[in-house]
Amino acid sequence: MKLYGITNCTTVKKARAWLDEHVLAYEFHDFKKSGMAAELLEAWIEQCGWELLLNRRGTTWRKLDTALQANIVDANSAKAVMLAHPSIIKRPILDKDGRIYIGFKPEQYETLFR
Repeated sequence: MKLYGITNCTTVKKARAWLDEHVLAYEFHDFKKSGMAAELLEAWIEQCGWELLLNRRGTTWRKLDTALQANIVDANSAKAVMLAHPSIIKRPILDKDGRIYIGFKPEQYETLFR
C-alpha cells in the first residue's frame, strides 16, 4: 500500500496519523519532493478521470496564471500541468491493491480496512 501526497499538507497528515494509529503499513511518496511519474499519473487519470485529480481549490491553483487555468480542458492539458506542478494534485491518494482513493475521510478508511 502506498500513500501519495505532500508532507506538510494537513489532510495528508491526518491520513498518515490514521494509518499509523491503526498500525497499517504503507509507503509514503511525497510527490512535491520526489516528483510524479508520468506513467503513474496516466494510470490514475485512466482510473478516475483528470477532473477528480486536479485540485482547483488549493493555493497552487490560485497561483497559476488565469490563461493556463483556462487552457486545462482535457486529460492531456491537465496531465501537463499536474506534472509541472505536482502540488496541484488532490491529496492524499491512497493506492491499495491497485485501486486509488482520493482524499481522506476517516469513515472511508474505516470501510476500506474492515
